[in-house]
Amino acid sequence: MLDISAAWWLATIGLIVGLLALDLGLAAARPHAVGFRESLAWSLFYIAVAVGFGVVFAASFGGEYGTQYFAGYLVEKSLSIDNLFVFVVIMSTFVVPERHQHKALTFGIIIALVLRAVFIALGAALLELFSFMFLVFGVLLILTAIQLFRHRNEDPDVQDNALVRLTRRLLPVTTEYDGGRLFTRLGGRLVATPLFIVLVAIGSTDILFALDSIPAVFGVTEEPYLVFVANAFALLGLRALFFLVKGLLDRLVYLSAGLALILAFIGVKLALHWAHGLNDRIPEIGTNLSLIVIVLVLAVTTAASLVKVRRDPAAVAHAGSLRATEPERSADPR
Repeated sequence: MLDISAAWWLATIGLIVGLLALDLGLAAARPHAVGFRESLAWSLFYIAVAVGFGVVFAASFGGEYGTQYFAGYLVEKSLSIDNLFVFVVIMSTFVVPERHQHKALTFGIIIALVLRAVFIALGAALLELFSFMFLVFGVLLILTAIQLFRHRNEDPDVQDNALVRLTRRLLPVTTEYDGGRLFTRLGGRLVATPLFIVLVAIGSTDILFALDSIPAVFGVTEEPYLVFVANAFALLGLRALFFLVKGLLDRLVYLSAGLALILAFIGVKLALHWAHGLNDRIPEIGTNLSLIVIVLVLAVTTAASLVKVRRDPAAVAHAGSLRATEPERSADPR
């Protein structure tokens, strides 16, 4: 097992918190619409930080663990692109002003990191106590892959989110944004702004993403530390990546199908790992092969999407949904 000292943990958490503080500080100090050049620079910066961390980590703990980190990071980065689709849906559904989208995304990423840390700790404990949880996680990923593939041409219904509905029931919510405030005063009483509802939508939606992304990373590494840092560095770059590619997401028409294939592959990998523990004659899928398959699926998916859009300009990508969404009812009662 990987032995991570308290100093390594503190340095890692300090780096992550420092990057989040920098991002949030910039969003609060100068609310503005993020342009292409700025988002490109920040995207490259976060990728460089993630790669640099992986190189230092591999040099300190060995190439095997370094490979596991990069495989986990790649899994999370690819799955986080699906997050971006949903973020676009949320931003457009709630008509978030462009100058406040930076702040909303940064707060959303903080919420996601906290929630995922809890899920990672819980997942690691379950895997440590019960070996059959590898099979449970594997089956969960395969079922998720099937649902995602079935509903790959749909978008999730953000307005139907249970926590969003509950928040609106419990709290008075104004229909107007008040700058970048989450709460404001209206008629002498404290009310939530739509920006607060946006954060609830982002945070609660990420719970659903965590249910497949965290078991997926456990499929390439059993080390809780590596699962955490892979999640953290993938999420840290999500805000910049959102502004960089939000105009290009519609072109990735086969992305949901590709992600479904990756989830199914890792689900099978987890199930084989569990079976190998019962009978060592049953083969396992190694980390290097996993890395090759993930890269290959992403490359083929991207290339096929671009070819499809070139041949059919009307084709539009969708985030995919884990359940069927009801079609909009016609205003005509007939």
